[in-house]
Amino acid sequence: MSIDLKKRFDRIVEILIQLQSKRIVKAQDLADRFEVSLRTIYRDMKSLEQAGVPIIGEAGTGYSIMNGYNLPPVSFNKEEALSFVATEKLAEKFFDNSTSRHYGFAMMKIKAILKSHDQEMLEHMQGQIIMKKQDNPIFSNHAPQLLNATLTSIAQKRQLRILYQGIKDDQAHDRTIEPLGVLHEIGYWYIIAYCLVRKDYRQFRSDRVMEVNLLESDFSKEHLSMEEYIALNPPTTYERSKVRIKVSKEMAPHVRWQRNHYGYISEEKKDDHFIMQFDCRDIEHEFPRWLLMFADHIEVLEPAILKSRMMEIIQDINLKFR
Repeated sequence: MSIDLKKRFDRIVEILIQLQSKRIVKAQDLADRFEVSLRTIYRDMKSLEQAGVPIIGEAGTGYSIMNGYNLPPVSFNKEEALSFVATEKLAEKFFDNSTSRHYGFAMMKIKAILKSHDQEMLEHMQGQIIMKKQDNPIFSNHAPQLLNATLTSIAQKRQLRILYQGIKDDQAHDRTIEPLGVLHEIGYWYIIAYCLVRKDYRQFRSDRVMEVNLLESDFSKEHLSMEEYIALNPPTTYERSKVRIKVSKEMAPHVRWQRNHYGYISEEKKDDHFIMQFDCRDIEHEFPRWLLMFADHIEVLEPAILKSRMMEIIQDINLKFR
């Protein structure tokens, strides 16, 4: 079989799997996924129809497969099977207890159809991949089922009642919310939801939810999609500043540990030190306070305003602790 023919065969098989797993599949989405033209996707669909697959094409909507049509038993290659182990480990770390448990049950069903030697391989690999828990838990001990409840709320369009303590709150407050979706960022899940108290869209960080209850009441109205929400709420932009610092050889490994969070650009090795460049977003507070951890091992080369700001902070500290 030629390489091109094999590629086409693999693509058609994957299109068939997608049709089986989704209600509607758009031709443009398939073309983007496989990096081919729309004409190629139309030709592949025609091949599936000629092979007896009952495909329904809806103009302007996409393709679907007739209810009741089933694929023959699915098989997995070695690389696909190995990916199960990694995703299971990720689920253990990033999902709540309830969602992780459901995922585990689903994976057991998938593994059951693997060949015996592949099952043995996965069993061996289970102990070879370690995911350490992060120091700060993603979910509060009081709401260990938060992610599962949120996903159910989104799927069934049912309201959630949460007890939420924001970063500036002295105590947790009752909120009734209607989630649009979830976003994972900087080690935490964020629930994007319409808050009935604030009458506006808000983000709720997973570890700050102290209690969660799925209500019987339906959403009060239709909401934005996650795509629309993100388009209307772009990330905050900051005025950037170019920074160059001189770091001692001994301290460089410690600076490297966190530098990517602070706009790191490049590093140049000199005789007994390193010159590091940053594109700094907050030269007034965040960046100088981070640098103060290494102050006795660094030198600010530019800009002068950063050096002045660090001196101000040091003088304030000196007054308080003198």
